[in-house]
Amino acid sequence: MNAPTGSTSSSRRRKPLLGGWRKGPAGSTADSRLLDTEPSSDFTHTDPWRVMRIQSEFVQGFDALAEIGPAISVFGSARTKPGSRHYETGVEVGRLLVEAGVAVITGGGPGSMEAANRGASEAGGLSIGLGIELPFEQGMNQWVGRGVDFRYFFARKTMFVKYAQGFVVLPGGLGTLDELFEAMVLVQTSKVTQFPIVLVDSIFWSPLLAWIKDVMVVEGLVSPGDVDILQLADTAEEAVALVMAGGAGKRVAAS
Repeated sequence: MNAPTGSTSSSRRRKPLLGGWRKGPAGSTADSRLLDTEPSSDFTHTDPWRVMRIQSEFVQGFDALAEIGPAISVFGSARTKPGSRHYETGVEVGRLLVEAGVAVITGGGPGSMEAANRGASEAGGLSIGLGIELPFEQGMNQWVGRGVDFRYFFARKTMFVKYAQGFVVLPGGLGTLDELFEAMVLVQTSKVTQFPIVLVDSIFWSPLLAWIKDVMVVEGLVSPGDVDILQLADTAEEAVALVMAGGAGKRVAAS
């Protein structure tokens, strides 16, 4: 079974980055301009054009990712430092996923995202980065073999789920939690099925799971079974084994 291939040369040549954006005013992004309540009637002129731009982001994402084959999205903090335990786990996760026959998708940034892309690239697999325009520009990490840049979070989030068969979630902050809870809601509401979500590092994640069980379930805000959407792992090997096993005994289809 052959894994998707990617460049492993020292120069790490990669396909041209798709969807690059032009800078707006300082501290401004396309997302923030879209969500701002504008004080004048200018929105009657600008919002229709934004619809076209949003459409173009979906088109470019679909076009770039439609034929990548089976893939797993890996999330984690952009603040994770190279050489740290979480970084090295991310590298190992990326490597093992490629060896299992799937491509690796991340947010394309530094930290844990870079780690997973690095592991995938060094293993000769397809290493994908889905970047996002932010006021504090980060740019695409050097280990991305196929990159797509987005202005809008909601277009980018669609690609993470549409083109992945599961998530591996390393320790992270608000952005990581955002992706995690959105994926949980999609599974809970049956918008996606057979979609494994694996959290890596039980010490980090157990307090969150305990809060869901001891507070949200007790208050009747979520069902007891909703917690079972998530699985815990403490090593890269465990995480990849769980995500490849999929939900309800089904395996992720590898190429």
